[in-house]
Amino acid sequence: MDNQAEVREFLMSRRAKIAPEQVGLPTGVNRRVAGLRRTEVATLAGVSVEYYAKLERGAIGGASSSVLDALARALNLDDTERTHLFDLARAADGVPLSGRPRRRATKNAVSRPSLHWVLGTITDGVAFVRDQHQDLLATNELGRAFYSPLIGDGGLTPNLARFQFLDPASRDFYPDWDLFAGMCVAIMRAEAGRDPNDKVLQDLVGELSTRSDTFRRLWGAHDVRTHGSGTKRFNHPVVGELALAYEELIITADPGFVLMIYTAEPGSPSAERLRLLASWAATRIGAAEPR
Repeated sequence: MDNQAEVREFLMSRRAKIAPEQVGLPTGVNRRVAGLRRTEVATLAGVSVEYYAKLERGAIGGASSSVLDALARALNLDDTERTHLFDLARAADGVPLSGRPRRRATKNAVSRPSLHWVLGTITDGVAFVRDQHQDLLATNELGRAFYSPLIGDGGLTPNLARFQFLDPASRDFYPDWDLFAGMCVAIMRAEAGRDPNDKVLQDLVGELSTRSDTFRRLWGAHDVRTHGSGTKRFNHPVVGELALAYEELIITADPGFVLMIYTAEPGSPSAERLRLLASWAATRIGAAEPR
């Protein structure tokens, strides 16, 4: 990916999102740009207009941490956006994989028995491992049942982003499809900032940009986020609507891999539906075993 273009478009998109009154500036009646002017960002950041213009053209290499922090404050960046800005700056300086060890995880890591033992101990929730390319690498038994619309009968490694944007079944599976789509792209954007030379991710972005107008539009927005924790709604073809809390756990032994766990509030209808889904999965497994 073109680092200068990424920096330019990220800074311009963040500047356009800030209304003058948000930072204590008069709105005025003759504003011809969305959001803040370059001169206003420069003033808020305490740098010259010429220097900020240079940064916004993409020439961010060599910018000090204090300048980057000042920009982050001026543009009201959240923690993920600030990290993304620093990632882009480090990439411009030729420092790869900021905040992540240089050694990359490989798909072979999911053959490690202990990782599957961990997944197997989680019986009341959906648990799965995904990588920075949105590949679904391993699941527990309930996870395989939960993601049956995505996993199907096996074959190629299931990919959450391809399912989101290229499979019509995702529209039924995700009641809040637009929200999920934005989250998916923003997470991928953050990953691309951490490692702009990740060819697998570049190829995936190229494929989805070609095949999905929605993905291409969202990718162009330059929004970034981490998954973290929260709640999501799903509409499972077997048990119906599920409202699940999620937690994202970093797998430190395999940089780029995360363990995602979805659970339901105890005693809730969703908890009962998860139990029904687990029973359905057990019945399927029993029926498939040789007699």
